[in-house]
Amino acid sequence: HAAGYAAVENVDLVAVSDSITEKVETIQKRYNVPEGYTNYREMIEREQPDIVSVATRPGSHAEITIFAAKNGVKGIYCEKSLCCSMAEADAMVEACTNHNVKFNYGTNRRYQAIYWKMRELIETGEIGDLQCIICHCGISAAQWMHTHTSDMMMYLAGDPEIEFVQGHIIANDSDWEENRLNIDPGIPMGYVLFKNGIFGYQLAAGGYEFEASGSKGKLRMLANGSGLQCQIGHEQPRLVEGIPRQRGTVTCIQNLIQAIETDSQTLGNIQLAHRSQEMILGFIESHRNEGRRVKFPLGDRNMYVGKKDW
Repeated sequence: HAAGYAAVENVDLVAVSDSITEKVETIQKRYNVPEGYTNYREMIEREQPDIVSVATRPGSHAEITIFAAKNGVKGIYCEKSLCCSMAEADAMVEACTNHNVKFNYGTNRRYQAIYWKMRELIETGEIGDLQCIICHCGISAAQWMHTHTSDMMMYLAGDPEIEFVQGHIIANDSDWEENRLNIDPGIPMGYVLFKNGIFGYQLAAGGYEFEASGSKGKLRMLANGSGLQCQIGHEQPRLVEGIPRQRGTVTCIQNLIQAIETDSQTLGNIQLAHRSQEMILGFIESHRNEGRRVKFPLGDRNMYVGKKDW
């Protein structure tokens, strides 16, 4: 995140905190940061920053976010995954909402023009009535890469609420300790029905490509955002031209600043982050229940998914 702040005008990177002193000193030196701390609470209380970036492992995201929201921070940029349980996610939403804290989630594709263009073409009817979003994102870790998958599936579907999910994960019974899964499992298959009637499919196929299928044609994001392809009917696919490139991290920070200054909503707000986190945990809960449909909201808010060293 530090490089992103350094690239944004009218932003001063005033302090950094890490539990490891050597890391604090390295970041201070690399980005010319005046103050360094090994306790984030002390940093927030002393520095009173406008924005806090949460770039730790997921196990501490809820704790840091809630403390920041309750202690005067105006905006939070939180890395994925959001947290490790829906109880934590609920508490994060409550803290940010009660204190009017603006929040952006670190799912960077949401802040890139090529994905904006794909959603624009969907919403303007270029491919007819949207039927489904297909995510070719491989068997990746639920709380790592698939945070991007669930967020982009939602984004392209119009950010609707979720009716139910079904999923399959790669985990053994021995990985569970009561209501806690002590690994970050792979997800080879996920199925979502959104409340707006759009279907979502998360596949084991790789490439990090997203496909939107409509009644008249298809849009396909190629090779992790390298190009956007449009196919109408039986015509040959064509590349969509004229889409600018930009850095997602920088755009995310700029959007967060704008939301603070204008008291407006962010692009990756806490409610959307909460929803995409619930999708991931829903896939895991479905697998735990022999692949059954899991209706939303999830009943078990305390199921915890996270490695012990998080």
